[in-house]
Amino acid sequence: MFLGIDLGTGSVKALLLAIDGTVIAEASHSYPVRSPKPGWAETDPTEWWDAVGNVVRTVVKDNEASIQAIGLSGQMHGVVLTDRAGEPLRPAILWADTRSSQELDRYRMLAPHLHKQLANPITTGMAGATLLWLQTHEPNLYTNARWVLQPKDWLRFRLTGEAASEPSDASGTLLYDLGGDTWAIDVLDALHLRTDWLPNLTPSTSMVGTLTTTAAAALGLPSGLPVIAGAADTASAMLGSGLLEPGLMQLTVGSGAQIVTPRSTAIADPQVRTHLYRTALPNQWYTLAAMQNAGLALEWVRNLLGFNWQQVYAEAFTVASGCEGLTFLPYFTGERTPHLDPNVRGAWVGLGLNHTRSHLMRSALEGVAFAIKQGLETITATGMTVAELRLAGGGTLEPVWRQLLADVLQLPLRSVTVSAASARGAALLAGLGSGAYANVQALPSLLSNAHPVVPTSNADLTDAWERYRSLYPRLQTWRDGQRVESK
Repeated sequence: MFLGIDLGTGSVKALLLAIDGTVIAEASHSYPVRSPKPGWAETDPTEWWDAVGNVVRTVVKDNEASIQAIGLSGQMHGVVLTDRAGEPLRPAILWADTRSSQELDRYRMLAPHLHKQLANPITTGMAGATLLWLQTHEPNLYTNARWVLQPKDWLRFRLTGEAASEPSDASGTLLYDLGGDTWAIDVLDALHLRTDWLPNLTPSTSMVGTLTTTAAAALGLPSGLPVIAGAADTASAMLGSGLLEPGLMQLTVGSGAQIVTPRSTAIADPQVRTHLYRTALPNQWYTLAAMQNAGLALEWVRNLLGFNWQQVYAEAFTVASGCEGLTFLPYFTGERTPHLDPNVRGAWVGLGLNHTRSHLMRSALEGVAFAIKQGLETITATGMTVAELRLAGGGTLEPVWRQLLADVLQLPLRSVTVSAASARGAALLAGLGSGAYANVQALPSLLSNAHPVVPTSNADLTDAWERYRSLYPRLQTWRDGQRVESK
């Protein structure tokens, strides 16, 4: 059996996997994300450790002696500053943190060849930008820290006493050379950031160390178990859900929406609207389109209109496609793909006396679907073709919502249900790293978890789509005009 641990933003999941792919047990435990100042997002790593102990003891009960190895997965982009022994010096700064917005100018001033190394949009929440903020605002901690670690790499340090990282997490830091497949030392030097506190990089399937006696006692496991490097949560989820071949794409809808697709070459988006990161496998990358407002926007609209979710699906879909000219822009927290605009905001446009709350709700669903369509178009503009589009995530369970997504994207969707995909991927990495699986081809199949395809229908959304995609440039022009007038 293999133990996979996924250290998420708001909770940790643990999963015990048999060698044939059967899930023996799984559990989760939440912890808080604190915002001591506007735009900040932090968690005390000791709370992560307490939660890990809770879920691991739950899932391994009565199976402790059967576990062969431990694999890890975790949220990307964050920063954990530690001393030499791995003890945190301050709360972890997470991917959702926006305090580093002013530091982004230092990135923007980098020479073109350095931007080419990074191959990714310059955004807040990435480790590099956060380190620039720490350098300016917490110089004593910056100077005295021994290690800067990603969240799951900190957890591995706690398990093994060894500091390390691996490419899938490192590639999301804005400190990584995607073409050279290593830390971007030239970038760190140009930014005047330290290089001595970055851990060595090792393949995601390599054994980094073994479970220490102290960690084993805390988790209820035997000491000496191999601990595998693991992968960032998205890369781990791709492995866990069987998304391994170029041409396969997967749409996950939760609070936000993500579209990911593996690729065999490290080709960046020329307009840098999508992200390019390493997968958990050697010589493979993935393109990611990230839309910030999916379930987040729909939940806000639902609450505003006084619907429960059963009413949403019962009433919103009584309205005809296109909502009689009503269009919704879901940009409540700005947008990443394709606009990279943190300041854009949401809107209803085209309201008339004929519109009811059902129209408002239906237009919100259409608006989120259209935002996802723009993300898909941005990925295909980088040269990727869609051989199959899979649908995953808790926000895609309702059949009428799935049908709307298929109609907007104009593609059939294969709905795939994988329990705790990132934790499952971490467990599979434990199997690969320990030698239980000879290679990726030997991993247990997921075909039994694939649901029938959702076909497209004859719904006509052409006019609604044209209205939607024309509105962002107009909104941007209006906003820029307002700024000029205010001066």
